[in-house]
Amino acid sequence: MPREDRFFDLFAQHSRTVVGAAEALNQLLAGSEIERHCETIVRLENEADEITREVLLAIRRSFITPFDRGDIKDLIQSMDDAIDMMQKTVKTIRLFQQNSFDPGMQEMGAAIVQAAHLIAEAIPLLDRIGSNAPRLTAIAEEVTRVEGHSDDLHDQGLKDLFSRYGASNPMAYIIGSEIYGELEKVVDRFEDVANEISGIVIENV
Repeated sequence: MPREDRFFDLFAQHSRTVVGAAEALNQLLAGSEIERHCETIVRLENEADEITREVLLAIRRSFITPFDRGDIKDLIQSMDDAIDMMQKTVKTIRLFQQNSFDPGMQEMGAAIVQAAHLIAEAIPLLDRIGSNAPRLTAIAEEVTRVEGHSDDLHDQGLKDLFSRYGASNPMAYIIGSEIYGELEKVVDRFEDVANEISGIVIENV
């Protein structure tokens, strides 16, 4: 029977895959070794899926869980959704054979790394929710601010794309807007994780 701390080990493992994928995506958007970073993200996404399956299996097998089973499931699945969205972004980049990216996309890559590190900081704090509640709440609020900034970058990026390509090169506009949209969805998924963490804090303090 899995011990309670097994869940936190698995959460930490998953969080490391998410951070690794976020950093690879950021490097990719900087134009550095694009295909190698794409491969890294795909590999880490597969690892994350396996860890998610382990967590779901542990939920079924454990007599005692550190907090509500439904919350554990929702937390790991929201984390997995974030790295899944990174992998979808990679598919789009490969499909359209993109090898250079707008400054706004690069800034969104930095925002994704920031959000990933904030979530990575929060995960081990869930082992002592009561004493760590103030910091967990602050992290969730910071992720929300990152998401708001990302929204602004997304909107400005679309405006810039339209100014450059709207009439002269519609396909470039479509491809660019697709990548901006997927990057924004990555940050949205991190906000979902932050919301799950906030809910766990509320229920357990």
